[in-house]
Amino acid sequence: MKKSELEILLQRAPPHPSPKPSLEQYMTPAPVAAEMLFFAAHSGDIIGKVVGDLGCGTGILAAGAGILGASRVVGIDIDGESVEVARKFVEELRQEKNVEFELDFVAGRLEEFHEAVDTIVMNPPFGAQKRHADRPFLQKAFECAHAVYSFHMSQTWEFVEREARGAGFTVTHRNKYKFAIKHLFDFHTKEREHIDVTLFRMERGR
Repeated sequence: MKKSELEILLQRAPPHPSPKPSLEQYMTPAPVAAEMLFFAAHSGDIIGKVVGDLGCGTGILAAGAGILGASRVVGIDIDGESVEVARKFVEELRQEKNVEFELDFVAGRLEEFHEAVDTIVMNPPFGAQKRHADRPFLQKAFECAHAVYSFHMSQTWEFVEREARGAGFTVTHRNKYKFAIKHLFDFHTKEREHIDVTLFRMERGR
């Protein structure tokens, strides 16, 4: 599959049914999600692997990982409504593209996730509402996986790298993007805000 084809599929990812400001439930833009997943696949971290998505939302990253050849995809999110939407979306794509992979979505808290996976792909809260809200996501990812792909605000790079080093991980790549955040909550003053975001690829014990 070409990256452009994956992007078109991921553009169909539904929005969060009842987004909550405290959870920072912003969709990963489909072009960025497709690029991240192709990068992970070409790095040997998707095809034939067990892939986890922490804070899976409505399933855009989990769906892409499955379509690109993951053997099993596991997603967890505290928002049960979003998990149901994700399950339906990924199942529809799986049947449409006739791709075989195991799928398991769970509604729950991060501390309830104890799966051993090969790779984590995630777009955690950036910490706009609560400082370092992404820390528990990083800590859980480092606990569960060998390779971690995670989006963070570019200005927090020192924090992310410090967390990685403390867990015995090395940052191998930093890919920069612009996230277009649409007007979603009452406190947003612009129709669209562009945020500087960095995708960190982190690997255990390198």
